[in-house]
Amino acid sequence: MLISLAFIIALFFAMNIGASGTAAAMGPAYGSGAIPNKRVAMILVAVSAFIGALAGGEVVKTIGGGIIPSSIIDVQLVIIILGSACLTLFIANLMGIPLSTSEVVVGAIVGAGIAFQSLFFEKLIIIVSFWVIVPIVAFILAFIAGKFITKLEKKYPSFTGTGKWKKILVVLLILAGCLEAYAAGMNNVANAVGPLVGAGLIDISTAVILGGVFVGLGAILLGGRVLETNGKRITTLSLMQGTAVSTTGGTLVIIASIFGLPVPLTQVTTSAIVGIGTAENGFQLWQKGIIKKIVKVWVVSPVFSLVMSYGLILVFLQADFYTVVVIVSVFIATVGSISLARAVRKEKRAFHDHGGGI
Repeated sequence: MLISLAFIIALFFAMNIGASGTAAAMGPAYGSGAIPNKRVAMILVAVSAFIGALAGGEVVKTIGGGIIPSSIIDVQLVIIILGSACLTLFIANLMGIPLSTSEVVVGAIVGAGIAFQSLFFEKLIIIVSFWVIVPIVAFILAFIAGKFITKLEKKYPSFTGTGKWKKILVVLLILAGCLEAYAAGMNNVANAVGPLVGAGLIDISTAVILGGVFVGLGAILLGGRVLETNGKRITTLSLMQGTAVSTTGGTLVIIASIFGLPVPLTQVTTSAIVGIGTAENGFQLWQKGIIKKIVKVWVVSPVFSLVMSYGLILVFLQADFYTVVVIVSVFIATVGSISLARAVRKEKRAFHDHGGGI
């Protein structure tokens, strides 16, 4: 029964990855009207993500035994790791905070490693470093591409997608979206099936096929709303800009996947969008708080799932209730302090807006 539960959680997680991560890859193409039919866009995403998942073996190895020894991973630990990741994402969705599946899963695995005092710290440092490096590189590349695109579109207005180049630009954007979905499948399928492989419940070849199928199903069955939201959110991008964003993000994530490094595709793509926007509108874009939001996601994703995983292991596997009470108390106190600080700032702002009085 425990093994069945582990597989159910893993495959449900894979479907959610398909819905949230891969469906967003076709957002530029759908939002710009390059693919007017939502169902066609979702099918393209599903196929691309499935093919990408088949090439995701190296990331599966990292998730399955590159952060903590596979010798300590059993069925119970798999359930706690995946359950912590799913629960973290669920709570974050209720709070309206977008989280990275890669960071959430890695955080849960690190929580398990800390609980069992067995962690490959050097590998973890490399992974975390790439969480910072890859989005920065995406921003720089997109900024350079954005400068070139802005000059090109001003000099040749037909490149904005309104002239004779429209069909070619549409095809390029669709291909770029497929590339990004491929990258998402290649990197993110490991988040769902990696722990199963680490516990020896399934081999890598079967895992990537099974994970790829459910990631694709998630994109088709559950990805419609994400596609709608993401497409509307980035309709301000031209066809060439959308192509640059998807190509930059997809290429960088594929490179990271080849080296077995799980990286946050959401942050990489967002950084590329910010790079394009900065090239076109200047650094006033940063005043909208988007950088603050990205950094918050980077920090909250792994830390929250780490605490969740660590706490569940102490309760269910080690019966260390005293430590759990201390951790929960500190967590509640921290959240309460943050909420109080926000309330105080709002009161001060309201007081100032009313001229110091009523």
